[in-house]
Amino acid sequence: MATETADGMSSHMRGLTVTTLTAVAGIAAAFGSNALAATPDDTQGVLVLAVAIAVQFPILRVIGIDTDDLSAKDVLYIGFMTFALWFVSWGILLTTGA
Repeated sequence: MATETADGMSSHMRGLTVTTLTAVAGIAAAFGSNALAATPDDTQGVLVLAVAIAVQFPILRVIGIDTDDLSAKDVLYIGFMTFALWFVSWGILLTTGA
């Protein structure tokens, strides 16, 4: 295809992959925060979020996305989407007492 990048992944698949990874990482971080943090005030919950954001970049490299080509906007998108899914999911988990 003419729209594929040099690494063989179209921009649509690249965006879909990054978005899916951020969503899964955010929800997984919420479950991790729920397991490790005793209260919502516990800083371990935020530490789990930071680790979830940092781990995504090596995973993206393994998948085949060149992280050196990510702009500041892309990095902020990854961080914000992971935070948003973590915040909502952990809030639900805290509210339901799971």
